[in-house]
Parts: sequence; C-alpha cells; structure tokens
Amino acid sequence: MYFTNLKNASGMNPLDTNPCNLLGFSKISLAPGESYEGNTGDREAVLVVLNGVAGIAAGSVEFGAVGGRPNVFSGKPHSLYMPPNCAFTISVPKDGIRFEAALPMAKAEDGSAPFLITPDDVEVGKWGISNFSRKFHKILTKGQQPGRLIGRLIVGETFTPSGNWSTYPPHKHEVDDLPKEVFMEEMYYFRVSPADGWGLAKYYTDDGSIDEAYTVKDDTILMMPKGYHTVVSAPGYTTYYLWFLAGNTRTQATVDDPNVGWVARTVPVIQNIEENLS
Repeated sequence: MYFTNLKNASGMNPLDTNPCNLLGFSKISLAPGESYEGNTGDREAVLVVLNGVAGIAAGSVEFGAVGGRPNVFSGKPHSLYMPPNCAFTISVPKDGIRFEAALPMAKAEDGSAPFLITPDDVEVGKWGISNFSRKFHKILTKGQQPGRLIGRLIVGETFTPSGNWSTYPPHKHEVDDLPKEVFMEEMYYFRVSPADGWGLAKYYTDDGSIDEAYTVKDDTILMMPKGYHTVVSAPGYTTYYLWFLAGNTRTQATVDDPNVGWVARTVPVIQNIEENLS
C-alpha cells in the first residue's frame, strides 16, 4: 500500500495505488519522436526532467527545448511548474534520447502561470555528516521563486552515497502543531546507480500500525501520509530520491524519532573533531 514499483510504458505512468489525499505522482516516459498531451486537472504540478530533452508547452507558453542531463546523477534538473487546469504538451525530437520526467502533483485551487525552473535556480547543499551525510537539490521550497503563487507543493532531490543513511535521524510531520511540527504528506521517488543496485527504506509510526522495511530499486516509490521515514544506500551504490510534500501550509517543521533523535546532536561534535584533524 505504501511502496510500489512504477511502470515505464510510453506516455503517462500514474500510481496504481495512493494512500495520500493531497499528493499524486506520475512518471512520463517518451521515446525519440514521441509526444504526449495532458492536463493538470485539479492539481498543481512540477514536471522534473530526469533525463533527456523535449520541447514543452504549458498553458499559452512555449518553453522550447527543456532538459539536458543524461540521468539524475549528472547535474541539476530543469523543471516546470504548472497550475491547476493547465494543458501541456511534450514532444521529443527524433534524434534525441529517451525522455523521462517525474510529475509530482498536489491538490490546489490556484497557482502561478507556468514557469521554468532552471538549474541555476536550484539550491545545492549537504545535510548531515559522516555516514549520514547526503547532498540535496532544492527545486521548489518556501523562499524560492519569490512572488510566485504556489499552492502546496515542495519539491527537491537527495543523493545518498554508498553505505550512507539519509533523512536520519528519522523524522515525521503528521500534525499541525507549529512551531514544533506541521502536517505534510510526502513521497520519495527512487533511482539507483548503478541501476542494478539497491538500498533500503524504513517507514513506521509511533503506535506501530505501520512498521515496514522496503527494498529500494530503480523506479520505486514510497508514499507517506504520516509516520517516520529514513533511507540507506547499500555499499557500492548511490540512491537518488525525488522528494515532494504537500500540507496545509508550505512551512516545514519536523519531529525526530525520540529514540534516535540524539544522533542529530552529534553533528557539531563530529564537525569540531574533523576540523581539528584537518
């Protein structure tokens, strides 16, 4: 119910099951020379190019050729924000490579006119330290794209190195209790390098009603309407996940699992040790 493989047929590949109320997701896959026409319906959406280049139009705007990276592990993405009830077309050139894009969506009543998010707009950084460090790309978070009207969506990418943990300590965001915590549904869409590799995702709740571990492989997705979550890469492999959230606001506030939250307090200690050794 909370974890599944995604199809990779030509065109739109929606979720077969979805426990979330606000969030949705589809993957678009097109061979050279193919095209697709769609509409966002009652949701705003951010089309994140995973690989390839395509001519894209949304609403009344022709964006031309969008994309460029050969895979998610090779640079920052091009993305396109689209409001609810927005018609769009995607056309892949005949001399191009296969085009793949993720399409996270969230229920919304309104949103800005379609706009392009270029690699230069993407914020890059590192979270954690030691064997729970990971690199992130912030694509559309609060404070980015000032002046734009965004309903609910928050979108970014995380790259977890070989053997490392990510989103650690595990955290949750399931109730509106600001400034301590805020309600957010979340999904992780995974890719793995090399593609035959794997990782693990742990998903659980305080009351034990959910307590699962899943094998992360290429084109899998974890859907989280509530609960704690964390990811680890098997040694020798890097895991990527596109993370996207939707709640009643776009303010983020999380609560760590109290049993392991103390690990976060070791970060400044480890930083101090590493600086003294360097």
